[in-house]
Amino acid sequence: MSRKKILTGILAFVFTMILAIGAQAQTKSLMMATTTSTDNTGLLDYLIPHFEKETGIPLKWTATGTGKALKLGQNCDVDVLLVHAPPAEKKYIASGYGKDRREIMYNDFIIIGPKNDPAGIKGKNISDALNAVKSKQAVFMSRGDDSGTNKKEKLLWKNAGIQQPDKEKWYVQTGQGMLATINVAQERNGYTMTDRGTYIKYQSTKGGNAPLKILVEGDDILLNQYSVLTLDPKNCPNAKYDLALKFSDWMASQNAQNLIKDFRLLGQKLFIPNAE
Repeated sequence: MSRKKILTGILAFVFTMILAIGAQAQTKSLMMATTTSTDNTGLLDYLIPHFEKETGIPLKWTATGTGKALKLGQNCDVDVLLVHAPPAEKKYIASGYGKDRREIMYNDFIIIGPKNDPAGIKGKNISDALNAVKSKQAVFMSRGDDSGTNKKEKLLWKNAGIQQPDKEKWYVQTGQGMLATINVAQERNGYTMTDRGTYIKYQSTKGGNAPLKILVEGDDILLNQYSVLTLDPKNCPNAKYDLALKFSDWMASQNAQNLIKDFRLLGQKLFIPNAE
């Protein structure tokens, strides 16, 4: 056999191995859809390197609103979800799109606004605060993006006995993520609802002295639960269900729960672990 044929054979073998290794790496990697708050706060940049080191499983993610994340799972465009809209998640599983739901951590929702508080909502309960915003027609910025935060906001208007605002001049839907919406609220000297973790991140970008202040907090209904959802193999047979379970198990592990507990900005906890 000529030297040229031998070299050609070797190159062909090497090329085949590279393709095989690449395909194997792709098979063993996870794609996750998650909410913007886990991304904006820096939590995933902090957690995922630990997951990859401990499991050897590469993980990539796309951050969007929970509604869109659930849709990505329904369409089998990802392998696993990390979201925060329990009623929508339970409906998702009941509809045959998701298989397992595991609660991992929580924080809470808060209403923030300018220090001068033009609607006078500071210290009120959430329903009275929203009624005051409507009565004063104070500027309120909504994400308007079907995210977990937006879903909760709609529920709060309903519970307050207020028809969902939509076209009102004082009610502005940004169609953007949480940090972007907070920044628009700051520019417009208005109110908005955010999860506490993203607010702390916003505070940190302002050197700890953010123009928008926490005005309403503490009601039980403002609990903000985050969960990992796997996809139902019957709906998404090509999704990496076994690896998704490993991610879910890891997020509920003592090590990951300790990492979540220790994640802080400005000395404040952004999320509270609560996996069982």
